[in-house]
Amino acid sequence: MLEVRGLSVSYGQHRALDDAALTVARGEIVAILGANGAGKSTLLKAVSGVCEGRVSGEVLLDGHALHELSADRIVEEGIAFVPEERGIFGDLTVEENLKLGAYPDRARSDEAANLDRVFALFPVLSERRRQVARTMSGGEQQMVAIGRAMMSSPQILTLDEPSLGLAPILCKELFNNLAQIRDLGMGTLMVEQNAKLSLSIADRGYLLENARIIHEAAADELMGDAAVQAAYLGGDASEISSRPAVPVSHSDHAVPKSVLPRCIATDRKKSDGLAGIDISQLVTKASAVSKAAAKPPAMTAVPDGIRLSKAPRGSSDVQTMLKEFEIAAERARRPKQEPIVAENLNSLLEKPVRVSEESPVTIEVYRRPRVEVYRRKPGGRSFERD
Repeated sequence: MLEVRGLSVSYGQHRALDDAALTVARGEIVAILGANGAGKSTLLKAVSGVCEGRVSGEVLLDGHALHELSADRIVEEGIAFVPEERGIFGDLTVEENLKLGAYPDRARSDEAANLDRVFALFPVLSERRRQVARTMSGGEQQMVAIGRAMMSSPQILTLDEPSLGLAPILCKELFNNLAQIRDLGMGTLMVEQNAKLSLSIADRGYLLENARIIHEAAADELMGDAAVQAAYLGGDASEISSRPAVPVSHSDHAVPKSVLPRCIATDRKKSDGLAGIDISQLVTKASAVSKAAAKPPAMTAVPDGIRLSKAPRGSSDVQTMLKEFEIAAERARRPKQEPIVAENLNSLLEKPVRVSEESPVTIEVYRRPRVEVYRRKPGGRSFERD
């Protein structure tokens, strides 16, 4: 069993991981959930001995301390790490990459058996064992990276974002293979952004937030937790799964509101609450003001046929602009209404607006610089203008 106690990591003054504690048993898949920058990858690197920060705390495997060992010694003890970037040797063949994973002493005697086990788990690798690794797809390269880690006969397999950059269909295939690894008796500690996929095959999960583990529970419990659903699963999973399908015609240009993502409506409500008004109305008003500013000073045009005379500069500008907003919004709600012209504006305003015909206008004129050319007179020091 893998045990992590009080594991902390610092990069200078920055605390990337703070007092983390977790366990992973053999034949168990444990998922770590958290936002970007929460410290998930740092946790895996610290456990595997490849973290560049200052590490403190304890990492034990079957009671043996690993936190003071080098990365190669940790592999010898039985922990294999698959990094986010996969780290395969692109110029070597698939079989050569896999056999390099059997370099530790603990795995050399079982190289042939482990190779057969990897080929049974990933049949495509057996078919392309002579292919150069860099010519393979991203999903196949991820299989090579996982297979190479399995070649070291690990007790615990640690995976950092195994589905990164993979198509959805390849993600499902990869996670099905990870579920089969559990049947081989290996423990798996996995960091994965796709919370639904990871929890679907995991036995337990940990929530990591702001460098600290804040919750630990069974995967089924996390899948049904409302807070986890809101943060990582896109809302109420039961509601989404039970929602009836909405037929969409290909001839329709507009998407029905019922099939729009839930996050759009949620984000819009949050924005409206912060601003105190309807954001869509605010955008309409701002657009009207922007277009009005682009018109000549003598007459300002607002969308939907609203024409407004120029108001004098001063304290009444704010009142006039707000009233223009109200007029534009009212016109948008009733598009068949007659356009409001400048002559009717004073009847709508509480305080009439006086328009000054002698308002100062500033005109900037660019004058081309004058260039004069002088030539030296023959045989003399004086110059003459050309």
